[in-house]
Amino acid sequence: MDQYRGETNRDEEAFTAFIFLMIGQYQLRIARHAIRDKGEPGYEFVNKVLCGHPKRCYDLFRMEKHMFHGLCNTLKSRNLLHDSKFLSVEEQVAIFLMTIGHSMRNRMMADRFQHSGETISCHFKRVLKAIVNLGKELITPPSFTDTPPEILNNSKYYPWFNDCVGAIDGTHVSASAPRKDQIPYRGRKVSVTENVMCACFSDMLFTFVYAGWEGTTNDSRVFVEAITNTELHFTHPPTEPNDLQSIDVD
Repeated sequence: MDQYRGETNRDEEAFTAFIFLMIGQYQLRIARHAIRDKGEPGYEFVNKVLCGHPKRCYDLFRMEKHMFHGLCNTLKSRNLLHDSKFLSVEEQVAIFLMTIGHSMRNRMMADRFQHSGETISCHFKRVLKAIVNLGKELITPPSFTDTPPEILNNSKYYPWFNDCVGAIDGTHVSASAPRKDQIPYRGRKVSVTENVMCACFSDMLFTFVYAGWEGTTNDSRVFVEAITNTELHFTHPPTEPNDLQSIDVD
């Protein structure tokens, strides 16, 4: 009798295990829902924007069409960025510009361009690296060999500004910092920012950029550090120390 009961229990356990196995198989066959609806592919979206109304390109990419194409061509001609297996340079740059221009999150960009979050992150970093390398070529100090015509031909500026390094001012750029370190980065506008000092010459080209300071840092402190720290290679006018330097320190 005990042997019969033991066999019965084993049969019940086997049957129960079989039922659970069948339930598991049935659940696997249930139609799976895609994470994203199959929308417009990224390359089609970018192409429509670039072939559409000029204002749409500016609103989405924060850049006019000719500037967008010029940036892409420059990155390609300098071998800083190439088409990847699935994404063209134009789509990569569009992802980068929309992300920084609208503070778009990775998941939003993944849905917009119909790529995985990993793909979006990978190509964002590729474009960022290319832009940083391009900045080394574009952000160059003035030569001071010739006085720019914008100054030379204007009695308001010449000869008072013939050796100037440009207009210098600070600007606040949104930043990402660990929660425990955010207080020094929260300035007058409450949001987390970095205080970035920039110098722009009369031809509207940047000649110096100094980033990394907390948002609460005063502009004058950043300026003093920039002109006194020899490692930053700030270009001083050849007529120092008799120059008069005027900056915005608000």
